[in-house]
Amino acid sequence: MDLEYNSEREHLIIPEYGRHIQKLVNHCVAIEDDIERNKMAKAIVNVMGNLQPHLRDVPDFQHKLWDQLFIMSDYKLETDTPYSKPEREVLQAKPEKLSYPKSASRYRFYGNNIQIMIDTALSWDDGEMKDALVYTIANHMKKCYLNWNKDTVDDAVIIKHLNDLSDGKLVLKEGDELSESKNLLRKKPTNKNYQKSTPKQYKKPYKKR
Repeated sequence: MDLEYNSEREHLIIPEYGRHIQKLVNHCVAIEDDIERNKMAKAIVNVMGNLQPHLRDVPDFQHKLWDQLFIMSDYKLETDTPYSKPEREVLQAKPEKLSYPKSASRYRFYGNNIQIMIDTALSWDDGEMKDALVYTIANHMKKCYLNWNKDTVDDAVIIKHLNDLSDGKLVLKEGDELSESKNLLRKKPTNKNYQKSTPKQYKKPYKKR
């Protein structure tokens, strides 16, 4: 008997179901009687469902099985289905390319969140709330800068960077001064005097004899 290698066999469209299911699908496609073909298609879907019991609780589980049946038939199966028949062009269409995330590319040490905050501030109407947000952004920029470069930084540098990243549209309110570097980098205080209490060893009272 000649050996049959997998490389010489028919390509499995969905290998998870194995070669026997693929042969059943091929046979179903070839059935000429509509009633018998519909019965066969439903039976195949039931078998496919039994092969994947862990997916029974997944929403639209049956819909997925019917889609896979049509895919394994190379979209040639003509049968009644409780769902719309999938289209090859739709399922094989390539997804749209994702736009590259906008970032503060000129000053990467600020990260993406700073640019998002700046864009948000630009969308606000002028007023005290916007002034407070701009001041908060500038302080956060200073903290990010200090985390990247531990040396002190002149506030004029932060103000210039804020101006650059907002295209000159955000400025600090006159008289506002940024927080001092030592305050921005101050660590949370720890209680060094705290000592873990340990239960005292119990001693039995001494009794005179």
